[in-house]
Amino acid sequence: MSIRTPLGFVRGLGSAKDGTHHWWMQRVTSVILIPLVLWFVISLLSVSHADYETFKYWLGHPFNAGAMIAMIVAAFYHASLGMQVVYEDYVRPESNKFVALLATQFLLFLFGAVAVVSVLKVALAAA
Repeated sequence: MSIRTPLGFVRGLGSAKDGTHHWWMQRVTSVILIPLVLWFVISLLSVSHADYETFKYWLGHPFNAGAMIAMIVAAFYHASLGMQVVYEDYVRPESNKFVALLATQFLLFLFGAVAVVSVLKVALAAA
């Protein structure tokens, strides 16, 4: 027998007030990615037959480098949010969920950082 009230049993088990922000950020990143991916596809088609020097010149323009970095950051953040939802919904037990979330966050951050540094390296070499 316990002296806790029914409210005391469920306190802390409900919403952490974080789901709305997470949902909203997924929508914001997906809307941001629409024009960025369209720009990326059209731009790559325009330089698809170019040599490396021409591509470096193209990526050396501040708008192109900035848009590329914005697309990389938005895409990796969007992927991180999406994978978190998948793990939270479908992975059990909690220890497996925690390991999967930690590994995914680390790998996506690492790959995103490598991608941004690569764009900066090519873009700054062209300047």
